[in-house]
Amino acid sequence: MRKYSFRTFLMIWVGQLVSVIGTGLTQFGLGVWVLKETGSITQFSLIIMFASVPAILASPFAGVIVDKWKRKWVMIISDTISGLSTFTIFILIYLNLFEVWHLYIAAAISSFFSSFQFPAYQATIPLLVSKEQLGRANGMIQMAEALSVVFAPVMAGFLIVAIGIKGILLIDFVTFLVAVSTLLIVKFPELLVNEKDQQKISFFQDAIYGWKYIMDRPGLRGFLSYFAIANLLLGFFNVLLQPLLLSFTNEKMLGIALSITGIGMLIGGTTMSIWGGAKRRVLSVLGSGMAGGIFLILVGLKESVVLITAATFFIFIVLPVGNAASQAIWQSKVPLNVQGRVFALRRMIAMSLSPIAYISAGPLVERVFNPITKDSSFSPLIGRMIGIGDGRGIGLLFIALGMIWTISSILIYLNPRVRDLEEEIPDAIPSEVGNKGEEIIATTH
Repeated sequence: MRKYSFRTFLMIWVGQLVSVIGTGLTQFGLGVWVLKETGSITQFSLIIMFASVPAILASPFAGVIVDKWKRKWVMIISDTISGLSTFTIFILIYLNLFEVWHLYIAAAISSFFSSFQFPAYQATIPLLVSKEQLGRANGMIQMAEALSVVFAPVMAGFLIVAIGIKGILLIDFVTFLVAVSTLLIVKFPELLVNEKDQQKISFFQDAIYGWKYIMDRPGLRGFLSYFAIANLLLGFFNVLLQPLLLSFTNEKMLGIALSITGIGMLIGGTTMSIWGGAKRRVLSVLGSGMAGGIFLILVGLKESVVLITAATFFIFIVLPVGNAASQAIWQSKVPLNVQGRVFALRRMIAMSLSPIAYISAGPLVERVFNPITKDSSFSPLIGRMIGIGDGRGIGLLFIALGMIWTISSILIYLNPRVRDLEEEIPDAIPSEVGNKGEEIIATTH
């Protein structure tokens, strides 16, 4: 009988939590710096694009390595290199050599290694917690992200004044060291695969196995298509929320607003970590998507810090619920010894449309939506509904995105293969002693 260790998961989670908060400090501080120094939404969105595209491209091959190597060391190496890229930015700023394009390179390096870290982390969770606790464990991961959203903007606002961007970068580097140290200390299970079985297929065939696994299961395929659409819509939201707020308020209010909205994410993540989610996890995912779309429409309606903060607050409540439920579905349906490959391909497909948002957000707002909303005579009805002036183009785009998100959630629910996938696809139950390529659980340092 395999022994689970929620305590070990908790120790790993704490180390990753510290690292995520440090990264949040840097992302907020440097993001505000780019917007203020360049005034360009396009340059700001390019940073997000470089932080995403390498991970998407590397994912198929990263998944193979995650399944073949010790997942603990994959996480350690990934965290170490991401920390070194942050330290390099610190050196460049210290020597007065820093330019915006340096951020693109640093973001690309971190993104590349996150393609290894993410599936390794996700594929380790089912080794540490039982199927019944997957919802709770994934809720805690969502909660860690939320804590970063809550505390990082406010902390960064104070720290920029107190110790400057160089000090923030040093704090971020130290948090990476904490994460790596935690991983070095703990012991957790790894999967050992029969050596003979490993040599049966080529590295390339291994890389496309995740694709084949997903494509052979219509329910998972449709489910993943929905996430690709949702991530495209949220890509625009991620790029444009800060410019929307800065179009009519200042950095201080921006930090407060983001921290308040992060509390919503904290509530959602905490709820899932205690509750574990509904029995029908697919309904949790699609219900949270439909609610998120409605709240996104509200974000775009009016130039109001209160309304935008409140609506985003509720978006961030429902997102962790849907994300944690989705993670639990995949972790319970995919065999442990192929989760690295499947999760890496899953991430690649889910994020495949996001670069479209990162590339097009700036030009779309500046050349299409802003002209529509700058002059009420161009569209009197839109002017009466949401107002005119700076930032209203982003508001109009958010309304359109929210409508698409809500409608797509309803349509995917009407697909019986997705709606009933939890019944159609059996749970993957690993064996503790394997033969003919089956997984073997081993405890490693």
